[in-house]
Amino acid sequence: MRTKRLSAVATALLTVTLAATGCGGSGSPGTPAASGQAASSAPAGPVTLTYWTWVPNMDKIVAVWNQANPDIKVTVSKQAGGDDASAKFLTAAKAGNPPDLVQAEYQHLPSFVAAEAVADISAETASVRGEFTPQLWNLVTLGTEGVYAVPQDSGPMMLYYRPDLFEKYGIEVPKTWDEYAKAARTVRGKDPKVYLGTFSSKDPGSFAGLAQQAGAQWWAINGEAWKVGIDDAATLKVADYWGGLVREGAIDDMPYFTPAWNKALNDGTLLSWPSAVWGPGVLEANAPKGKGKWAIAPLPQWSAGENASGFWGGSSTAVAEKSPNRAAAVRFATWLNTDPQALRLLIDEGAVYPASTKGQSAITQPPAYFSSQPDFWTKAAEVAATARGFTFGPNVNVTYNAFKDAFDKALRDKAPFGDAVRVMQETTVADMRKSGFQLAQ
Repeated sequence: MRTKRLSAVATALLTVTLAATGCGGSGSPGTPAASGQAASSAPAGPVTLTYWTWVPNMDKIVAVWNQANPDIKVTVSKQAGGDDASAKFLTAAKAGNPPDLVQAEYQHLPSFVAAEAVADISAETASVRGEFTPQLWNLVTLGTEGVYAVPQDSGPMMLYYRPDLFEKYGIEVPKTWDEYAKAARTVRGKDPKVYLGTFSSKDPGSFAGLAQQAGAQWWAINGEAWKVGIDDAATLKVADYWGGLVREGAIDDMPYFTPAWNKALNDGTLLSWPSAVWGPGVLEANAPKGKGKWAIAPLPQWSAGENASGFWGGSSTAVAEKSPNRAAAVRFATWLNTDPQALRLLIDEGAVYPASTKGQSAITQPPAYFSSQPDFWTKAAEVAATARGFTFGPNVNVTYNAFKDAFDKALRDKAPFGDAVRVMQETTVADMRKSGFQLAQ
């Protein structure tokens, strides 16, 4: 039995996933699968593929492909992204009319696999595995058998900070989390209106990336069963660290991407942000006064001498299980994410940070917001090489919602953050049992 068949209740999973994301419509259908057709066979003649994606200007990128490949025409269907896009694709897959290709966030891919909505393309993509770091390739691999997408973009985490304000408050760029805590206390002692950082209870992706850096493994596959370890020692360490700083008042607890957070970034009362490589766009939009004043450094480490990061965000290109043109779809997905011309287009037109290592090395000019740091992309690539992820589970939406509820409650009650992590574990396990997944003891 293939790893993708780990759940004998894919229909139940689909129902749970759709309920969690609150999406019921299928939207624009893709090409329906022909019954009994060999999906992996080469196209007998001209074919048309439908691609659901939210990358900006993808139609311009696809136009280059279409001109060079008249027998495999790709039509772009622009999507909004996020949980709604995931639910929309699962609905279309259940109805039998999914798009041939779909942009899949790494955390959603296992739910697509368990619902038998995406194809195992391990044989067709073996030749391009070396284009990506092992950590990124693991994000599109489930178990030891199946590869279910080609990595497209990634979100390695790093520390964004204000060098001018660090100098003002007499602190150095922290190399360890202990140093970060000491710097946070120093800043608070010198100006009670200023914080080194904040903890967001609204952004589980950020917390997951920090847990990855610490070595967490939230899910694992043991034969035909899932093992859930969200409350592992690494995650509890991360939670207790940030919870302690919040209770102490050393850092703030305002959520990211809020008007208050934007203001703090813009007026210099928030000095740093552990975020992902896509941070420049956020800072440019929300803190325009800081242009040319921010810099990046590796995340602080848990022990001196370590060199690790985690991922916050990123997506891949998957092929629908029911696509009648699988070979053509894989060919396009591979071109899009490994061909030098396509990578250049993804960078210039799509404004994405490519998962491909050679794509990352092709970016040279720093973001305009970071004009004072000409080596921005060199440093980003160095961080990307150290980022480690973990296997996501088939009900990540349930886990992420539990994070928001449990950490909000912990902040209100001034309770230990470790308690919130245990709620995440219990909620995730209960949902998987209810959905019929086999769990390892």
